[in-house]
Amino acid sequence: MIVTAIALLQLQAVPPPPPPQDSLPQVTLAEALRRASRLDPTYVSALGQVGDAAWGRRSARLAFIVPSINFQSSATRYSTEFFNIGTGQLATQIVDAQLSGSYDLFRGGAKIFGLRQADAELDAAEADELAARFRAALDTESDYYTVLAEHELARVARERVRRADEQLAVARARVLAGAAVQTDSLQLLLELTRAQVELLRQDARLKVARLQLGRRVGTAGPVDAAPLDTLPASAIPLTEAQVAEEALSRSPRSVVARAEARAAGAAVATARGGYLPNVTLFGQISTFDDRFFPNATTRSAAGVRITVPIWNNAQREIQLSRAQTNRDVVLATRKDEELAVQRDAVEALLNYNTARASAALATEGVVVARENLRVQQERYRAGATTIIDLITAQVDLAAAEADVVQARHATRLALAGLEALLGRRLFEEPGREP
Repeated sequence: MIVTAIALLQLQAVPPPPPPQDSLPQVTLAEALRRASRLDPTYVSALGQVGDAAWGRRSARLAFIVPSINFQSSATRYSTEFFNIGTGQLATQIVDAQLSGSYDLFRGGAKIFGLRQADAELDAAEADELAARFRAALDTESDYYTVLAEHELARVARERVRRADEQLAVARARVLAGAAVQTDSLQLLLELTRAQVELLRQDARLKVARLQLGRRVGTAGPVDAAPLDTLPASAIPLTEAQVAEEALSRSPRSVVARAEARAAGAAVATARGGYLPNVTLFGQISTFDDRFFPNATTRSAAGVRITVPIWNNAQREIQLSRAQTNRDVVLATRKDEELAVQRDAVEALLNYNTARASAALATEGVVVARENLRVQQERYRAGATTIIDLITAQVDLAAAEADVVQARHATRLALAGLEALLGRRLFEEPGREP
């Protein structure tokens, strides 16, 4: 009976699959960051908004020195003869051309406040572009680190399968020698089966992570991540108070909130300028003839136009009210955003410190779990412990190794999140410039 059971176990025990030997394209972190930034819709949009805001500021500046200039020309043919002012004769065709220009001497402060608003909008666009760049980098680093973590977890799963297979061979020998009961082999076969199932699941997760990284860098198919060093993470040389202060002063979110508040204030001032008169210099040169490039008659005019707004069906009042409402909302949003960004920065720092400490403790846990497994293996060979204790030690070691991988992954993500919040790299490492 015992020999038959052992033979059955030998048929059911499947050797651990070898590590996959794929020849997938591999990217470094620097390359992944560079390629992903060109494909991220949010970043591309933010970059375009910077260009739009830059042109808005150019326009506001040019309004101080460059007049508005227009040119138009028209040719008209009549069914009967008509007096042509250019030739002074009857004709069926009249051609005219006109060059006109105007310059606003005073527009109720609209030029000054318009420039201030344009400057604030450009600052907001540039800060938003920086934030979008770091958000794209954070998403890319998350996908990149996930591939590395799944690699390590697959290695842990394979090690678990290998240990279970080795212990099953030991248990078989002990059963055949009569030093252990048949259930020992059955328990180890169950552990081997569970380890193999976990390895299959882990390989599937690794494939999905590679596909996601390929999508992030614009490749149709899976892409592997080049390995990074596994040295312990460095401590951030900033206190909680310093992180909160830096987040308030230079975080892209804070910069955007302040710039939007300045733009809203300038918009209110511009709306108030609608109650003041406008003074405009204008000039015009007109030519008339019966053919193109007319030169028969030329007339010019120049003057000053003063426009005094009196009543336009409350459009000024509505515009001013909306501008004031928007300003109040933006100011409240700015205050809330400044408080939120300080809170988020401290939370990100705490998350990093916690993950970093957890990684150090998890590393110590692996040492303890590995030694515990060694002791249990020796005791089991000597018949001084049960198979349950041995299996528990094997499972504990696999869990401890997985904890190290996950803690290292959490540390990297926490650092990337804090850097995205502050809008700068905290450590000068090659390949991590977004």
